[in-house]
Amino acid sequence: MLRTGDHLAVAVVEVAGAAVIFVGAVWAALRFVAEGLRHRSAAVFTPIRLTLGRFLTLGLEFQLAADILRTAVSPTFDQIGKLAAIATIRTALNFFLRREIAQEQRQIDPERPSSPAPGPSGTAQPATPDPSAVAPGDRS
Repeated sequence: MLRTGDHLAVAVVEVAGAAVIFVGAVWAALRFVAEGLRHRSAAVFTPIRLTLGRFLTLGLEFQLAADILRTAVSPTFDQIGKLAAIATIRTALNFFLRREIAQEQRQIDPERPSSPAPGPSGTAQPATPDPSAVAPGDRS
């Protein structure tokens, strides 16, 4: 019973990751065609690439989560080795995608920081909002 649930969880997370990548690719292809017909400038495609990169990064995160789930229940050394290799490759892909996204973002908006500063847990924390940007009803 646990094995069936484990396989189902892995399948659901894998499908979610594939769906995110598919939706991002379709969106980018449609935007590419639409913008390509309207504009002949390469600069128009930078936001499309940024969005596609974000979809790819999110999809890869889901795929890595599925791999971790797959080896979570009584892993063998062979499975752990495969997970390590897959995790290394996907982490490297994510690293380079994020770096390219940050570079593209700086080209679009040089005033805006490319990513929030890491928080105490090492994860990116959202920037502190500008007090003037807070809605009047939200002020404490």
